[in-house]
Amino acid sequence: MILSERTRTITALGIVEILAWGSSFYLLAVLADPIRIDTGWPRELITAGISVGLLVSGLAAAQVGNLIQIHGGRRILATGMTLIAAGLTVLALSQGIGMFLGGWLLIGLGMGAGLYDAAFSTLGRIYGSGARGPITALTLWGGFASTVCWPLTAFMADHLGWRGTCLAYAVMHLAITVPLCIYGLPRGKPQPAQTEDDETGPAPNALADHRFWCVALGGTVLVMMSSVWSVHLITVLTSTGHTVAAAVGLGALIGPAQVGARLVEMLGGGKHHPVWTFVISTSLVAVGFLGLRMGLPAAAALIAYGGGNGLWSIARGSLPLSLFGPRDYARIMGRLATPILIASAAAPLIGGVLIARIGPQGLLDVLSAAAALPLLAALILLRTVIRDTRRATAAGE
Repeated sequence: MILSERTRTITALGIVEILAWGSSFYLLAVLADPIRIDTGWPRELITAGISVGLLVSGLAAAQVGNLIQIHGGRRILATGMTLIAAGLTVLALSQGIGMFLGGWLLIGLGMGAGLYDAAFSTLGRIYGSGARGPITALTLWGGFASTVCWPLTAFMADHLGWRGTCLAYAVMHLAITVPLCIYGLPRGKPQPAQTEDDETGPAPNALADHRFWCVALGGTVLVMMSSVWSVHLITVLTSTGHTVAAAVGLGALIGPAQVGARLVEMLGGGKHHPVWTFVISTSLVAVGFLGLRMGLPAAAALIAYGGGNGLWSIARGSLPLSLFGPRDYARIMGRLATPILIASAAAPLIGGVLIARIGPQGLLDVLSAAAALPLLAALILLRTVIRDTRRATAAGE
């Protein structure tokens, strides 16, 4: 069977994203303990690696967006995979915590050039205003990153050790993801004619637009909450009377809920404006945290949270495209990614401080209150979109 060009592109990027997320963001969930046991390094310093990576990726995001806007994403993504491979090699060879964290600096650069924001930007350059469908499909692939890579990482750690696992992932990137980026993706469309100011400026119209800041505020708070929750979920749930086993089982509901919500969105065919995806996403996250706070069944609350979190991944890519069009899409995505990734890097530490100061229930109170901010941003944006649509309709008449 001959696959369509679009299907080949999404499949290639989907494989790339699964291995990229699995060997970077999700890596230490499995390897932290084997590394600690083998080296004796403090666990908090080992897990600081992912925060270093996210911080670096956030600082690099704007420049990555500029490069994709000008050159397209094929070689940028390939460079990102190469950097992740180089960083994993450094991890494998590390004899001290300094070298270990240095490896995460390289991985962070690779994450900035290779995870969702760069992949969405690449799809925007290839498909323009028609990129919403491919973006949604790609998030379905990405949703299986932990499902595929956590067991794979555990299997390799048992048979190769943590250093061998890092080297094996490095080889996978060089043998699989880099060639997929270079040869599996079509070349981006030619860059539209731009003035000198357009080339050097980061989409000035978007940055001066309150709609951009609604997305930035909502996305930054959502990702910060998600990062805090992913690290401290078990602690909060056990503080409410759940056993550790029950808390782990409840946490496992989040992944399927994310994929399920993305599948429903994809089956909808993109017939609604992405702002509705944003509103539903933020509403479900708020329902999830408020439900836990008010004593509703934890399973229902976590499914709601997971569904909202999954829909945010789609809104994160499709909403800026719908609001601002494809011309400066990669630049805008880079600017949006900067505060989101930096917040994600800082969030686990902030969550730890809050638990130490006000306890697990206090942290849940803060998360429940914070959930109102992205929902408010989404509602303001919805009002703006409805108003603009009515004005455009009236002008057309």
